[in-house]
Formats: sequence, C-alpha cells, structure tokens
Amino acid sequence: MPLFNYRMLLRRSPAWRVPRLTNQLVICLTVLLLSPNTLAKEVKQLNTLTLATAIKRTLAKNPALKVFSLRQVSLDGQQQTQALAPAYQLAFEAENFAGSGQLKGFDGAEFTVSLSSVIEMGDKRAARRDMGSHRSAQLSAERKITALSLLAEVTRRYIDVLTAQANLSLANEATQLAEETLVAVEKRAKAGSTPKAEIKRALAAVGNARLGLSAKQQKFSYSKLSLALLWNESLVDFNKVAGDLYYFSADVAFDQLYAKVKQNPALLAFASEERLKNAQLRLAKSQSSADIQWTLGVKQLQDIGDTALVAGFSIPLFSSTNNSGAIITAQAERDEVQARKITALLNLHSQLQQAYSSRKQAIYTANSLRNTIIPLLEEALAETQIAYQRGLYSYLDYLSARQELLIAKRALIKSASAALRFGADIEQLIAEPLPASQHASYENNRFTQG
Repeated sequence: MPLFNYRMLLRRSPAWRVPRLTNQLVICLTVLLLSPNTLAKEVKQLNTLTLATAIKRTLAKNPALKVFSLRQVSLDGQQQTQALAPAYQLAFEAENFAGSGQLKGFDGAEFTVSLSSVIEMGDKRAARRDMGSHRSAQLSAERKITALSLLAEVTRRYIDVLTAQANLSLANEATQLAEETLVAVEKRAKAGSTPKAEIKRALAAVGNARLGLSAKQQKFSYSKLSLALLWNESLVDFNKVAGDLYYFSADVAFDQLYAKVKQNPALLAFASEERLKNAQLRLAKSQSSADIQWTLGVKQLQDIGDTALVAGFSIPLFSSTNNSGAIITAQAERDEVQARKITALLNLHSQLQQAYSSRKQAIYTANSLRNTIIPLLEEALAETQIAYQRGLYSYLDYLSARQELLIAKRALIKSASAALRFGADIEQLIAEPLPASQHASYENNRFTQG
C-alpha cells in the first residue's frame, strides 16, 4: 500500500478504532511518516555526547584508576605476610663423631633435634598490622586525589570541545558574512559604483574565511579526540557535545568555598599519611624491645644410650640504643607531614583566590559582550550593510564593521570558555560541583568515591 494510503487510513479511521492499532504498527507508521531529514536529525542526536557520559566512560576505562586496584592487591599480600607470627625452625646437630680414639665412628656421638622460634616483644606484630591498614587508607586517599584530578581534566577537555564547537560555528558565520559581502560588492561593481579591485579583495576575504573554517574544523576534531583518549579510545564516536557555553552558575561567597577547600582529598590525604607515619613510629619503637629466641630439643647420647632434653634462650643486648636512629627518623617524618599540610593549604588558598577572581572577571566580560557590545555591533553591521549598498559607506567601512563583530564574538567565546574552565578549577579545589553548575551532572563526591 502506498505511503499516502497509510495517512488516509489514519485520517478516516473512527476514533474507537485507532486504539486497536498495535504498538508495532504505530511505530512502523511513525517511522514511515518521518522525512529523511528528520531521521537524519534523530541519528545525529544519538551522536551527541554529554558530560555525564564522558565521566562515566572515563571512570570505567581510564588506566590511571586501574593501577590502584593492582596496588591494593599488592598491599593485601604485604598485610597477609606482616600478620604472620615468627616461623618455627627445626634443627639437627651431631657432635663427637668421626674423631679418633674413643670418638672414632659414631660410638660417642651426640645427636640433637631441636625446635626454635622467636617471641616478639613490644607488640611488633600488631604494629605491623596497624601500619598495613594505614597504608591501605593512604592508597584510598591517593585514589580519590587521582580521580578528582582525572574528572577535572574530563571537564576541562569537555569545555575545550564545547569551545571548539562554538568557534567552528563562528567560523561558518564568518564565511557566510564574507560570502554575503562578496555578493554585495559584485552588485555594486555591476552598477559601476565600485572598482573591480574590491571584488578581488572580497574574494580574498572569502578565501581567508574558508581557511579559518578549515582550521577550526581540525581543531574541533583534535579536541574531540583528546577527550576520547581519556577513556582509552582513539576513535571518536560522537559528532558534538551537549552544553551551553554561555551558562554560568551563581556566585558563591569566597569564604564558603574556602571552607570546602579544607575538605579537599589532597588535604585529607595528609591525615591518612600522618596516621601512617604514626604507625611507622610505633613500629620503630617496638623494634627497641628485644625479641627472645628460644630453643627446645632432645639430645641422644650414643655412648650411654640415654636421651636428655635441651632448652635455651637468647636475647640481643643494647637493642634500644641501636634502634634510636630509626625512632628519630620516624618522628621527623611524622612532623614533616604537618608542615607539608600547612604549605598545601596555603597553596590551595592561593589557587582558589586566583580561580575565583579570574572567573568573576571572565563572567563579567562575557555578559557585557553578549548583552551589550555584540547587539550594538550587530545593529551597526546591519546599518553599515544597508549604507554600503546605497553607496554611503566604503568597502573598508563595511569590512571594519564585519570584523569588529567577529572579533567581539571570538572574545565572547574566549571569555565564556575561561569562565567555565576557572569554574572547573574551583570545583576541583572544593571537590564538589558549584551550585546549579552545568557540570553538576556528576553527583557530589562522585569524584572521589568508587
């Protein structure tokens, strides 16, 4: 049945008959009634990447995070070893044999079979287990820091793609303006009101605009590939990215942001490291307690045919004195952690202050360009175009008005991109999305968990 008959069937069917159409038929008819352009549009929408998808792929496939699972397996093996008690040793000893005289052969030999081990003093075993658990906690903190940095990098590269996408659109607009200018120049040249040299200048402008368009296309392709590499893919399976380059989240007071900086995983990692250093110090102190080595066995006296028990123990001397250097080293390393934490907090404060002020300036610039400057330049270009067509303005006036508008739009894209990137820097520092941010599609603490 021809396609138009399906349409007539739907139009003429009584209302009570329409619900009897099966879901499959409705779907088929919907697909048939879609134009090829609509289908192409739907397919193209499927190739639009969102930031949430980019983050999900990165978390699942980036090799930087897989390293930590391997390191955890290594730590688990170390902990299993460190939790073991001292091993037992079995020894056999023979004396007074293969000598001379009465000790010739084995008649006067003495054989001893003994079992020995070590009694650890100072709770060394518990200190080793404690240090192993703190190493696992520090590894978890390092993973959170790596995940936070990685997802911040995803956001930045996503913004780069969004920026390249906007620049490509602007390059298309610039090419269209150059072509429109060429048409206007040709009309005036045919009317004999402008020299033919202006046609050549307009043609050259079109050529330059197309070169710029080609460069922006290459930049867009590279930025997409750079983003895809974060999830270990060298082939790009998306055409564009979703997002509004000119949407900025509301301002948050600096003091509120700085309070959140103190919860940054980079600072919390110092607490894990300090606990690890304390565990290492306890282990070093436990080494000052001398271990007791004991032996218990049986001795066989061949010459009289009797057996006897053998027991003994040994303990090293001056062990606490010999271990004082290790204790001093462990104490110094523990104190160093606190000093590095204070330095890191100062650096984070400086970074936050710079990102905060830079973001405010970038937003102010972008809003001024978008709401005031660019609308004025668009009106000026439209009026200049009309005046040029009427012979009131020169080609140079027309060209200048067009260039001023394009420069302002490039500045808008640059400022908006900078504002979003500074916002991503702030989000990395506070370890959570800014309120109502377009990057808030990943949940709070999603950076650092899992």
